[in-house]
Amino acid sequence: MIDEIQKRILEEVADLHEVPEGAYNIRANSKMAGRNTTANIDIINKEDGSGIDIRIKPGTVNESVHIPVVLSESGIKETVYNDFYIGEGSDVVIVAGCGIHNCGNQDSQHDGIHRFFVGKNAKVKYVEKHYGEGDGSGKRILNPVTEVYMEEGSSMEMEMVQIKGVDSTNRDTIAKLDAGASMVVRERLMTHGDQSAISTYTVELNGEGASADVISRSVAKDHSYQKFDSKLTGNAPCSGHTECDAIIMDKARILAVPQLEANDLDSALIHEAAIGKIAGEQIIKLMTLGLSEEQAEEHIINGFLK
Repeated sequence: MIDEIQKRILEEVADLHEVPEGAYNIRANSKMAGRNTTANIDIINKEDGSGIDIRIKPGTVNESVHIPVVLSESGIKETVYNDFYIGEGSDVVIVAGCGIHNCGNQDSQHDGIHRFFVGKNAKVKYVEKHYGEGDGSGKRILNPVTEVYMEEGSSMEMEMVQIKGVDSTNRDTIAKLDAGASMVVRERLMTHGDQSAISTYTVELNGEGASADVISRSVAKDHSYQKFDSKLTGNAPCSGHTECDAIIMDKARILAVPQLEANDLDSALIHEAAIGKIAGEQIIKLMTLGLSEEQAEEHIINGFLK
């Protein structure tokens, strides 16, 4: 059974206000709290109990999979392995997210390792949201690993969001793209207090016509720390772009490390990075419209992270 705290967290990480339609697997405090499969999407426990396999039949379209995780007990530490097999020619939405409610004095930690095997000409939209809350002294720790293997002509859009309450995160994303495959990543991140967030993206463009666009927008407040480390490798005629755009506030620190490696004459790779504070004239303009300085900052940040 899902209690009220867990329901609220599910709304934050998966936009779930009720049991979702289609396939889903809901995990709460290291146990399965609900599951549904469809004629085209199967969810199977791994034999060693370490996670699940999600198998999507070729040609499946207009279907979704929700696999949210909730931790509402202090002191839980778990590592879960989930593998997604997306059949040729399918077009699906996958929503994953983890929320931690920690009111105790022990750290709570979820490490999710997700592997995606995207079939020929398949399309995937993947949404991953992280959220933390609770007034305990124990930390809320999330360390996601995402591996993506894309066959010819496939495409994947990834939305990676972490806006509130996670004390420490180390996100590691690895992708390998065959001919004509395309990947778009949109990361949105905000840290505050003494939080730390490290994002590492390693993308190999291995086939002719492969493309990748990896963009991070982030805000660092208080004494928090962020690192954005993105590397694109072109091993064939391909195109790639990576960008970090960050707002720094208070005593925060941000490190951007964009990297490009071209191993083919016809690989076209671009990187951009910009870090700066909120412009004073932006705040003044909003204050003339009746907002306080704090409200003006919040308005600017919300617009930047949309």
